[in-house]
Amino acid sequence: MTAPTAESVRTVPRITGLATRLLTVPLRRHWGTEAPENHVIATELSTDDGGTGFGFSWTPTIGPQAVKALLDYDIAPFVTGLPATPEAVWDAVWKRLHEAGGGGLTTIAMAGVDLALWDLQARRAGTSVPGLLGQRQDSAEVYGSGVNLHYTLDELVAQAERWVAAGHQAVKIKVGKPDIREDVERLAAVRSVLGPDRRLMIDANQRWDLPTTFRALDVLAEFGLEWLEEPIRADDLWAYRRLRKHSPVPIALGENLHTIYRFRDFIEAEAVDIIQPNIIRVGGITPFRRIVELARTHSIKVMPHLLPELSGQLALTLAEPTLVEDVEDASFEQLGILDEPSPVRFSNSRVTLADHAGLGFRFKDRLQ
Repeated sequence: MTAPTAESVRTVPRITGLATRLLTVPLRRHWGTEAPENHVIATELSTDDGGTGFGFSWTPTIGPQAVKALLDYDIAPFVTGLPATPEAVWDAVWKRLHEAGGGGLTTIAMAGVDLALWDLQARRAGTSVPGLLGQRQDSAEVYGSGVNLHYTLDELVAQAERWVAAGHQAVKIKVGKPDIREDVERLAAVRSVLGPDRRLMIDANQRWDLPTTFRALDVLAEFGLEWLEEPIRADDLWAYRRLRKHSPVPIALGENLHTIYRFRDFIEAEAVDIIQPNIIRVGGITPFRRIVELARTHSIKVMPHLLPELSGQLALTLAEPTLVEDVEDASFEQLGILDEPSPVRFSNSRVTLADHAGLGFRFKDRLQ
């Protein structure tokens, strides 16, 4: 029997460097005065065998410079020299950064490393990330979404008409006007455009307290809502527990939960029907997959939040069908910041995988 050679037992490549670039891009349809642009922190990770992985972190408003600083000054020196294995690196970095906070800016920054490592692994294997993880769905349904509370009624109706023309069978709009009667008027107009059979979801973006939410549901539930999203401050587990117990509409939340422990708290408290982890905000693909499995063991639905070109890829790896959120004109391809074709295709309100290796995110060096 021949003894194994050094080449045959080659160790896992080790990380030799991490570089970052901050890209700020104006939104084609701004999300109100507080969110006229999005920020992408592109990451490039190198290994001692000449490998390169590409990823990104993202934030629509707060802290892009802080995220980049965490990556440059705290994460990059720490991961240099570590074996390039996504889950082991994620656990080590989370433990390292925990003093600065268990989630939020820390996990947003960590996503930049985690995505780059999964990209590296997949391209080394000659496949896409869904191919590496195991693609279980040929396609996933896409729902039309709009950050549109600042839209006039006519603008909102026009958006709903575009969604119908595009073939969407499910859409989501914002609620939370100072006068609930205006929300009623807007919902009635959108429901009239959609007809009785299309699904309609609403998102209050933490604008209400518990009593206001109950008063709103008394008049909004009649529109046949698929879910009510994050009406109360996301940290208020006590309020969500009471809300879900009495709400006639399923409760969705999760875009502002950043760790598996917070998702566990809400699930075990029976405070939520649908969880919506944002893959970047929870720290990347590694924690997202763990959160999905937690939800499955409790029969909780998972609807990933925003970033359709990333969420769409991960949706295809889930055991159960899900909905992929597509905010109008806000994908990376539509914003014109990708240097290569999109890693997914959108057609007939479905998302499918395009032919690519890794994650398929290479960002332009310069934005016009």
